[in-house]
Amino acid sequence: MDLPETYVPGFHYENAVRRMKYNKLGDTGINVSEISLGTAGFCYFYGNYDIEECRKTVHEAIKNGINFIDTGPWYGHGVAEEILGKCLKGVPRKAYYIGTKVGRYEKDPELMFDFSMKKTKESIDISLKKLGIDYVDILQIHDIEFAPSLDFIFNETLPAVVDIVRAGKARFIGITGYPVSTLLEFIQKSSVQIHTILSYCRLTMIDDTLKSFIPELEERKIGIINGAPNSMGLLSNFGPQKWHPACQEIKDICSQARNLCKENDIELGKLAVYYSLQQEGPATVLVGMNSMKLLECNLDVVLNGLSERERDVYEKVLKIFAKLTTKHWEN
Repeated sequence: MDLPETYVPGFHYENAVRRMKYNKLGDTGINVSEISLGTAGFCYFYGNYDIEECRKTVHEAIKNGINFIDTGPWYGHGVAEEILGKCLKGVPRKAYYIGTKVGRYEKDPELMFDFSMKKTKESIDISLKKLGIDYVDILQIHDIEFAPSLDFIFNETLPAVVDIVRAGKARFIGITGYPVSTLLEFIQKSSVQIHTILSYCRLTMIDDTLKSFIPELEERKIGIINGAPNSMGLLSNFGPQKWHPACQEIKDICSQARNLCKENDIELGKLAVYYSLQQEGPATVLVGMNSMKLLECNLDVVLNGLSERERDVYEKVLKIFAKLTTKHWEN
């Protein structure tokens, strides 16, 4: 296969890059690896992390052909971007695409969201400084369902993002959010071209809501990023953090699946990533990885799929999840 435009001779592992699959990201003209690197774990959100381990993970992920990285000022309230900036030192800028966000920031609920034009323009400058780069490839309006209204975003946030693109600080415009219907409504109403959506936890082993929206998104040439295939820790042997918003029924059923995987010494998160990789529509599956162990596990499932024993447990896990009567925590 042809090498992607992000390939840098002497930096990448050429054979690994040739094995990676790349997909068109909507009509952006860029091709992203089928698995991409999420950095919400580069802070306390998902428990302990080690900066040096994060650095190794970033370098090895890119060298192995992962070419899209997602971050944002909300993760650790600026910490994740700062750590990622340190991790990217020594990595050629050509070797990766990167997306950050505007709109969601502080831990204090009163200050958490700010979709104003002023804050948006301030935010990108802070992000670029922390990341140590001159531009991001995708600037995403973060969790649009929490804005005062979609009109507020159309009148304040989006014009600011357009100005940021014109200034050369970003290349493409994206939106993120949990209710997929809100993402589609925004795209339908926008007079500005939206290039990508980041939908998280909505095309997983427990919730396939995104599927029904894919045909129209594809018709509109929107690049689809399928985030959080492990449902923010629900679909992992480690389990969710205390802050996870899922109802008790979902948590209990996921515990059954988790226990089955532990009994068989198989990582539920690996099965979850495999499931999402099989789904048609998204250009990339965005997986949070802050350690070499996680990276190696995810690269293994991308390149080699599941073993016969893993596939047997995978089928049993799907049967467990078929018992769910509630599959999401929308509203």
